[in-house]
Amino acid sequence: MGFIWSLIIGGIIGWLAGLILGRDVPGGVIGNIIAGFIGAWIGSALGGWGPVIGGFYILPALLGAIVVVLIVSVILKMIRRKA
Repeated sequence: MGFIWSLIIGGIIGWLAGLILGRDVPGGVIGNIIAGFIGAWIGSALGGWGPVIGGFYILPALLGAIVVVLIVSVILKMIRRKA
């Protein structure tokens, strides 16, 4: 049950990052979950502060997910320009 909860929270974090930036995460729901998990991993380097939900420190995970969504959207934009 903890894994499912982590998937849900990871998806929400990725979705929120996309909303904050105004850019879609490639891959839809799966992309949101991946961005949330990678964001949580990057955010863990910032430290463990803020509220914890589903095993994630929400604020660092959200900041990390914003970075992931921004990087992925810039890379995809560059790839589309070349094509």
